[in-house]
Amino acid sequence: MTTEGETPADVRRRGLAKMSEVYGWEFADGPGEHFAVTADHLFADIWSRPALTLRERRLLLLGALTAQGNFDVAEIQIGAALRNGELSEEQLREIALFLCHYVGWPAGTSLDGTVGKVIAQERRKK
Repeated sequence: MTTEGETPADVRRRGLAKMSEVYGWEFADGPGEHFAVTADHLFADIWSRPALTLRERRLLLLGALTAQGNFDVAEIQIGAALRNGELSEEQLREIALFLCHYVGWPAGTSLDGTVGKVIAQERRKK
């Protein structure tokens, strides 16, 4: 989705802005090729495509992370979804229950535990 005439610095700014929008905190530029691909491609291009909303992308990502057992990354996504108002506590609990039936009871139960942990953390911040 890089537009004609857009400089690499423009792409990076767009990527950092999208990262901040997705996660609900301010991102600064980072070093290295891994960060560059994350900001410039994943966020400036992929997360910025118009066919899916951020909420829809987050739902897909939560399903994939649960299926892979990546609950540490799911924790970050759950917190961002709550902070950004994309998903409610009730919806996150329902997602965990739903996923139990498609990715396995242990994975869905682990996601439910992660949801509970993040909900408690977010409530303490208030």
